[in-house]
Formats: sequence, C-alpha cells, structure tokens
Amino acid sequence: MVKKIRILNWNPRSLSKHNHAFVKLVVSILLIGLAFRLFFSDSIGFSSVDETPLLLDRTVAPETTIPVKTTSAPVAAPEIEDHLPSPEGKCDIFTGDWIPNPSGPIYTNETCDVIEGDQNCMKNGRPDSGYLYWRWNPRDCELPPFSAERFLELMRHKSWALIGDSISRNYVQSLICILSQVEKAVKVYRDEDKSKRWHFPSYNFTVSVIWSPFLVQADIFEDKNGVATSEIQLYLDKLDKKWTDQYQSFDYMIISGGKWILKYAIYYENNTVVGCHHCPGKNLTEIGFEYVYRKTLRVVLNFIVTSNHEGLVLFRTSTPDHFEYGDWFSGGICNRTEPFKEGEIGMKDLDIGLRNIELEEYEKAAAALGSDKNLKLKLMDTAQLSLLRPDGHPGPYRNPHPFADGKKAKINDCLHWCLPGPIDAWNDLLMELVVNN
Repeated sequence: MVKKIRILNWNPRSLSKHNHAFVKLVVSILLIGLAFRLFFSDSIGFSSVDETPLLLDRTVAPETTIPVKTTSAPVAAPEIEDHLPSPEGKCDIFTGDWIPNPSGPIYTNETCDVIEGDQNCMKNGRPDSGYLYWRWNPRDCELPPFSAERFLELMRHKSWALIGDSISRNYVQSLICILSQVEKAVKVYRDEDKSKRWHFPSYNFTVSVIWSPFLVQADIFEDKNGVATSEIQLYLDKLDKKWTDQYQSFDYMIISGGKWILKYAIYYENNTVVGCHHCPGKNLTEIGFEYVYRKTLRVVLNFIVTSNHEGLVLFRTSTPDHFEYGDWFSGGICNRTEPFKEGEIGMKDLDIGLRNIELEEYEKAAAALGSDKNLKLKLMDTAQLSLLRPDGHPGPYRNPHPFADGKKAKINDCLHWCLPGPIDAWNDLLMELVVNN
C-alpha cells in the first residue's frame, strides 16, 4: 500500500514549498490511517483463524466418516468433542482405515479352543482368507498392537467382566484367544444363561462374560436361533441382577447395549405395563425403541456413576450389521471380501439412531461423574472400524459347510464376527484405553 502512494503522479519540484508541506501532511495522515486499518484487520483475521476452523472441525469432520442424523439439537456433538486430538498428543483412535497386515492374526482356530461354532468360519469351510490380513490404523497416530504378555502382567490379581449380548460374547472369545497364546485360560464357570468365567492361574486373573442383552430385567421366551414363543417382558426401571449383584467384585468392565432393544416386547415401569413394541391384539400403546433404549441406558449409567465402586468401566457403542438385499430373516447376505475405505459407506438410519442415543447418554453420565469418585468411565467406540468391515462376518459360514452337496444356505449372519477376524482389533483399542493411556 505504501508503494502505491509513492508512485502517484506527484512532482514536488513543480510545487511551491507551501503545497509541498501540505502534500506531506496529507500523505502522513493517509499512512497513519492505513496502518491503523491494517492493524485492525489483522486483529479480526487472528480471531477468524483461531476460532472458525475449530468450529468447522467439530461439525463437518464427523459427517465425512459416519453420517449424523440432523436434529434441532445435534446429538453427535459430544462424540466430536470427546474425540478431538488433545494438546498432549492424544488422537482419535476410533477414526481411521484398515490397512494391509501381511503378518495376519495372532491366533488361529487351531491354536484357540474357545471359539464357538457359529463364529468358527475357517472350520465351517469359508474358502477365502483375505479378511484375516488387515489391521486398524487410526487416521492421525500409531496404534500399538495388543501385547498379551504386558496385559497379563499388569492384570495380576485383577478381574474383568464383559456385560451385554452376543457381541460381548463374540468379543470375549477374541480376548481369551489372544491371551491364551501366553497362558491357556481355564474355564471355571458356565451357567445356562451363557455366562462364563475363565482363569489365568499364573496371574490370578479372571475374565467373565455376563449374558445381559438388555442390561435391565427381562423375561425372554426364545430359543438359540431367536425363535420366540411370546413377547419379551422388559422392565425398563429394574436393572438385571445378573450383573449388578457382581458389579462390586470386578476391577474392569466393558458394558454395552445393542440391537436386542428392537425385539418384540411388552414394557413395564413401576411394575405396570406402559406399552409395547409390536404386540397386535393386546390393546397396548406402541412405544418406539428410542424411548426404551434411552431409558434403559440412563438407568444403567446412573447406577454406575452414583455407585461407590472403584475401577474402570468402558461403555462400548453398538456395532452396525452388514446385511444387504434383505435382513437376517428375509434373505439378507454379506458376501464382500474386502474392507470399505473411510467415506465409502454410511450408517443405516437405525444404527445412527442407536448410536446417537448411546453417545448422548454417555456424555451425560460422564459429566455427572463427580471428581471425588475413584471410578473412571470411558467410551470404547467400536462403530467406525466395524462399519468398514463388511467382509468379516460369518455370513453363511455360521453353519458347517453350508453349500456342501448342493445345499443352499438357510441363513446368513452379518452381525457377528469371524474368529479370528476384525473384532480382534478391538483388543488394540482396549490396550490403548486401559494400559497405554
């Protein structure tokens, strides 16, 4: 700006001394004005640079990974704030991509004997193995692999519990399989409700899985294939004693809800029927799953944060399924053989709804946790890395050799995970949240 002023068509020698002095005065005033303007503009510029990109990061970035339902009060905002990299160098381990891993899994179905038949894809005849050779890679940092030796050493005389539905049972097998490469786990308990406990003798370390698909009290009338003879009786304000009676005995817990909340049910509050989900002919009010899921998670998390328990609770988000061309009961399949890249797939509306409720209720509970408590509550967000792995499900190989002798697969499992498989990466998250963090 100063140069432009100096190259104007002024010729001082043709002016009188009086005019020359006047011109110098005008130029001085202009220069002072421009300097003031530049200083003021820079002040505004710093404000824009310092604040605006941060706001953009908090609202736009998640839309490129997992679509967020738009509402008048965005419910995904807590997740964004929780996952922003911190000044201490922490990063969002829950957002990233799957990259090739030539070394493959730590264990096989031959070196681990706790894999249930429904998830033993290799034994059941799945012909491809490419799904085994990927690892989770967060976007902006390195995630160290799970170290079974270090984990067991740090967990001497401790106890773990995984509380939830069949996805929790699926995951505990992965954890036990990896730990058993150091020392074989001894199963010390099993009940008729699918709850189990393993013990690692050299470390006096126990791992339990507690079957509690709703986390609240429920009377369930169905077989192992999900065929029901009556609606579930679900008590929205009564916690399931199968886990609350043992709660104080565990040092570490992973607790999660899930898609059982979508099952046909009759709902109770204060021992009184308040409505139902799909109960034709019963003259009851139909209640949406949003209210029921929010209510149950709030009761669960309130119990946790108001308890006098000393330990760590990881609240795990639910995981999306990958049924295509139908659902599990209507011919849906999952026959992809490679992961999606970040941004290639979005969540289904149903999964978005469940996730939004989970994140919102988690943030409320975390905010309510008093600083005087010795309990820690953390989020274990398995949604994104799971969303990108349509290739990791048993599909038709939930049953042994489903296409033998010209047979056609009766049902596909596009919700649970092959073992070994993508769910093994959850252990890397676990290591970071519990040990490295």
